[in-house]
Amino acid sequence: MTRQIRLNAFDMNCVGHIQHGLWTHPRDRSSQYTDLAYWTSLARTLERGLFDGLFLADVVGIYDVFGGGPDAALRHAVQVPVNDPLLLVPAMAVVTEHLGFGVTCNTTYEPPYLFARRMSTLDHLTRGRIGWNIVTGYLDSAARAMGLAGQAAHDDRYAAAEEYMDLLYNLWEHSWEDGAVVRDRARGVFTDPARVHAIRHTGRYAMEGIHLCEPSPQRTPVLFQAGASDRGRAFAARHAECVFVNGTSKPIVAALVADLRARAAAAGRKILVFVGATVVTGRTDAEARALFEDYRAHASAEAGLVHFSASTGIDFAAFGLDEPIRHYKTEANQSNVEAITTRADTAWTKRRLLDSMVLGSRQPPIMGSAEQVADELMAWVEQADVDGFNLSRTVMPECVETFVDLVVPLLQERGVYKSGYLSGTLRDKLFGHPRLLPPHPAAPAKRIQ
Repeated sequence: MTRQIRLNAFDMNCVGHIQHGLWTHPRDRSSQYTDLAYWTSLARTLERGLFDGLFLADVVGIYDVFGGGPDAALRHAVQVPVNDPLLLVPAMAVVTEHLGFGVTCNTTYEPPYLFARRMSTLDHLTRGRIGWNIVTGYLDSAARAMGLAGQAAHDDRYAAAEEYMDLLYNLWEHSWEDGAVVRDRARGVFTDPARVHAIRHTGRYAMEGIHLCEPSPQRTPVLFQAGASDRGRAFAARHAECVFVNGTSKPIVAALVADLRARAAAAGRKILVFVGATVVTGRTDAEARALFEDYRAHASAEAGLVHFSASTGIDFAAFGLDEPIRHYKTEANQSNVEAITTRADTAWTKRRLLDSMVLGSRQPPIMGSAEQVADELMAWVEQADVDGFNLSRTVMPECVETFVDLVVPLLQERGVYKSGYLSGTLRDKLFGHPRLLPPHPAAPAKRIQ
C-alpha cells in the first residue's frame, strides 16, 4: 500500500508567525487575526483540502533577547501581539466536520486541574477533534511575567512535565469510569456516584478532586510534542503520538526521525512524525519563482533573527557580522542552539544566519510548480522517513488556497493523499482507534492514591 502523506497547517493566533515580515505584503490578511471570520474561512479551506488538522502554535512571554529588550519584537510583530489559541477552536469546529485542531499549551504555567477541564470541554465541543502540543516553555520573559525570578533549567522543566502528564492521565482516563453517566430520567439520576473517583496526588502538583468533566470522545486529546533535544526526544518517546520536527536537510531530519522511532519502539509504541515546511508554488516554475521574489521583497531577516535569538537564548545583536557563534549554555530551546553550534558542519555567523532567512526564517522554502512541490514532498517522505508536514504560512490566505487548489489534486492523483476523510475522532483518523491504548502510559495507569 502506498504511504499516505499527512498534512497540518501550521499557524498562530498572531500577525507574524514563522516567515517574518510577510504581513507587510499588500495581499496578506494575517493582521485580521482578531476577526473570527478570518479563522472560520481558513478552517473551511483546510477541510476542503482534506488537511488532517490545524496546528496552532503559542508562546507565553515576549521575545526580548535580541538587543536586550522587546522593542524589535514589537516593531516587527514577531509573535506579538498574540492571542489565546484555544478560543478559536469552537468557532472553527462549528463550520467544519472533520478538521482536527492541535493547540499549544504550556505545562509550566497552566494549572493541571483547570487545564484538564478546558481540554475535555474542547474535546466535547469538537466531537473528539482536539489535540494538544505539549510544551514546557523556553522564555525567561514568561517566567518573569508569571511572577518568577527566572525559568527552571531545561531538563528540570521536562521532569516537572512528566509528573504533570501522569496527573492529567489520571484525571482524563480514571476519574470517571465508562458508564458513569447514566442519564436516567425516570430515577432522576444523571451520574452514578459509585463510578466517579477523586484523584489524589502528592508532589509539586498536590491535589485532591474529581475531574469536572464527564468523559469526552477521546478522553485524552491527541498528544503532539516538538522537543528535539535529547531530553525532549525521551519525553516524546514516552508520551507523544505525533512529533513535530524541523530541519534544513533530509539527512539531518532522517537521523532525528530514526532516533525518535527507535526510542518509541523501545517503549512498544509507534509515532507519526511531521516535519515543518514552507511552500511557494504556482502553475509553472516561472510563476512560482516570480511569487517567491515578490514575497522575498517583503520578508524581514532582522525579524527572523529576533525570533531565533529568543529560541536560542543568544543575543545575536551583540555579534559582529562575521564573528563565529559559539555554543552557549542557555535554558532556551536546546535543539536550536545545537543546530548552529555542536551539530553544525561549519561555523555559523550572524551574516550566514541573515543570509539563510530568505523569507524571514531559517526554514528554506520548497519552491516550484505544483508538480515540483509534489515531487519534493514525496522525496521528503521517502528519504527522511517523515509521515507528513506542518505547512507554515507565507502570505495569507493565498498560500493555503494555492496549495489546496494546485498541490493537493496532484498528490491525490499519485495515490499518496486521501480522497476523503475517515469517520470518527481525530485519533480515529490518525491511528484507527478513539482512545489511547497500551503500552501508552495513560492507558494502563492506575489512579494515583
